Amino acid sequence: MEIKEIKCKTALSSSSLPGLDYSLNPYRGCQHKCAYCYVPNVIKTDRSRWGDFVDVKTNIPVVLSKELKKKKPGIVGISTVTDPYQPVEKKYRLTRYCLEQLLIHDFPICIQTKSNLVIMDIDLISKFSDAEIMISIGTLNDNERKLLEPYSSSIPDRFQVLQKYAETGVKTSIFFGPIYPTVKQQEIHRILDEFSEAGVSEVMIDGFNLKLGIQENIKRSLQQNPYVLETFTENLNNNSYYKKIRNKLIEYGKDKNIKIIDAF
Repeated sequence: MEIKEIKCKTALSSSSLPGLDYSLNPYRGCQHKCAYCYVPNVIKTDRSRWGDFVDVKTNIPVVLSKELKKKKPGIVGISTVTDPYQPVEKKYRLTRYCLEQLLIHDFPICIQTKSNLVIMDIDLISKFSDAEIMISIGTLNDNERKLLEPYSSSIPDRFQVLQKYAETGVKTSIFFGPIYPTVKQQEIHRILDEFSEAGVSEVMIDGFNLKLGIQENIKRSLQQNPYVLETFTENLNNNSYYKKIRNKLIEYGKDKNIKIIDAF
């Protein structure tokens, strides 16, 4: 793993994502090494290196502090092109230092992560007047998760995050995406039951964003499990499959009082 300390010129950037005004990314690159990640396409990075490097923006808390004095208040998405709580955060704590600056001005925040390290900052995040923790979950099958998200937190650990934050009164939600094409329609009831038991009332959903090179990367990662590979191959490009899953989520979501939102 190549860790490089760099300087940034800006901290907040305007966000075009629904529900967000700004995006804040303390790191460039991600140690989770998710096979389906489309960020390498977005930032034009060699996919073969993805997961093997992280650029650490060491001065970003200072830059953010200056920007917040001038910026119009708005919802800050943390993060949009990297996970703010990937393992390197344990050493550098840049996400926490940025949160301290955001709290001074009480900017609304929405943190999206698939890491249980977000628990480290529960003391700080619970002080915001408007905060949301969104946990990314694409499958409840942790063995499948290991194939495509090898260095991320386990699914049980992610549910523990949701439960702990729900207990503090912080809004929690789930990004159910990309939905693994091994998910069956008859499993949707059970999945939403588990989401509801974790204290979640809002779920954002999405399928796989198959930008250039992603499908091939997924298949390489699944070679060790022929059954999962076969199912993925069958359903990955099948629009009717995702449509049926989406319809079931919306239908059962009403029964569970869970709001289902399309990501895009």
